Amino acid sequence: MGEPSGYRQRYRHARSATFSGHLRRAPETAKFLRRAAPAFFREISKEYARPITPAPYHPQARQWPECGLHAAWLGHSTVLLKIDGFTILTDPVFSPRVGLNFGPVTIGIKRLVDVAAVPDELPPIDLILLSHAHMDHFDLPSLRRLEDPRTQVITAAHTSDLLRPRRYAQVHELRWRETVQTGPARVTAFEVAHWGARMRSDVHRGYNGYLIEINDRRIIFGGDTAYTTAFKQIRSSTPIDLAIMPIGAYDPWIRVHCNPEQAWSMANDAGAEYVLPVHHQTFALSREERLEPIERLLRTAGSANDRVCLQVIGQEFHQ
Repeated sequence: MGEPSGYRQRYRHARSATFSGHLRRAPETAKFLRRAAPAFFREISKEYARPITPAPYHPQARQWPECGLHAAWLGHSTVLLKIDGFTILTDPVFSPRVGLNFGPVTIGIKRLVDVAAVPDELPPIDLILLSHAHMDHFDLPSLRRLEDPRTQVITAAHTSDLLRPRRYAQVHELRWRETVQTGPARVTAFEVAHWGARMRSDVHRGYNGYLIEINDRRIIFGGDTAYTTAFKQIRSSTPIDLAIMPIGAYDPWIRVHCNPEQAWSMANDAGAEYVLPVHHQTFALSREERLEPIERLLRTAGSANDRVCLQVIGQEFHQ
């Protein structure tokens, strides 16, 4: 059905007004760009010249046994899990930069530390778990590399349009409190305190944390979140074996990213036995020092700091 004529007239008027506004602001924009460009390109040049530090450890994931719970932190929020033979990769980012992609060139932030293992060094991936569409979690070049007709994807609501779904076995969009079964894995999305827009305008996109249940194993992937009481709702008589929790980028972004003390508190709210801290040491996203998040987390854990199962990129955890 076509729009009413009055709607079309209002739309043409709004579009004309918007275009006129862009024309009026064009000289101001050009002047700003002329002033800002030299400093911007100096920073870009310094970034390109800065080397990426090699990962301290390199997990041997292809040698992991088919039974038990195994995990490796590959960097930022990318964790490889193998749970009784079923492999899961969270928020995969293998690129040296994340940001806007223009063909082979990416304009954005550069890694501080290299990824601990590239896709060719990993076992076949059964499931990719995507928390939200932010570029440091939903890296399109990495997801293109992982396309495989045997791999399923679980992602937040209104984000599958960024993927090429036909190149995977299946792509599932989950809203909060929705559950899907993929192979032996039962995955439930839950609400976190964040937001999902990739660009400023696509505010319709969702954002999730996930509860993964395989046999008698329960694992939490917290995605990105500020402090929330939502983790209390996950607690049950069945313990959480492992909680993958973000601990960095809180200064000054505390309204959308939790600090280490809050991450520890939320993992305890869920009843987690072990905590795997992510979202630190990989990209310079905020003002805190690179090692401050993990140091604060260990101080908070105190005598229970053996529950912080991984501290450095590339380390492995087995249970």
